[in-house]
Amino acid sequence: MTEQQQLFGSQDSPILGLALLAAAIWVSKIWREDYLLHQSGKPHPGALPGATSCPPKALWIAVIGGFVLILLETLLEWTFGYHTQQTVITAWFLAPMLAAAILEEVIFRGYLTIHKHGKTILFTSSVGFSALFAIAHPHLWTWEDHSLTLHLESGKAWFSTTALFAKSLGFYYLRLAPFNPQHSLLPCFVAHLAVNIATFAIKAQQGYVQW
Repeated sequence: MTEQQQLFGSQDSPILGLALLAAAIWVSKIWREDYLLHQSGKPHPGALPGATSCPPKALWIAVIGGFVLILLETLLEWTFGYHTQQTVITAWFLAPMLAAAILEEVIFRGYLTIHKHGKTILFTSSVGFSALFAIAHPHLWTWEDHSLTLHLESGKAWFSTTALFAKSLGFYYLRLAPFNPQHSLLPCFVAHLAVNIATFAIKAQQGYVQW
């Protein structure tokens, strides 16, 4: 399965993992406050992006869509034999995975969503930022001992990066789809959480999580 190997050093570090989770909780608190202000009819002018409501239908689509993406990715991994090439993570890795569902969505599907300049720019920017989102995760590259190493010859690295690209496009769709008329980030949060929790659970079931 795809997973965030690094963000700022090793995410297997309990201290870093908990720090990222604390940051995500803090951002979630601010987002919720902005959401409640919007619900009361007094939106904050500097509110975090997507701090609006959405129909329950959007959340169900987000959950089901997230699980479908992971199921498809898992099936393709087994088809190509990449399921044997996974890295082993510790249980602490769950903390940054949960944090990423908030922090990455606020950044990419929030601030990096250009939806006020026409559909062409919206589509192009969503594709471009999805590519950036995928490449930013260290599968095609690693940074160790102050040295950059590329893994362009690795089929698994390209597969994982492509999977991240597809997920990002899915998250952008959830933000901008007609069933989410206020472009709330809630479906994106829910789908990303579903994806990451399912990813961790599958890795654990396959024996790639150290407890």
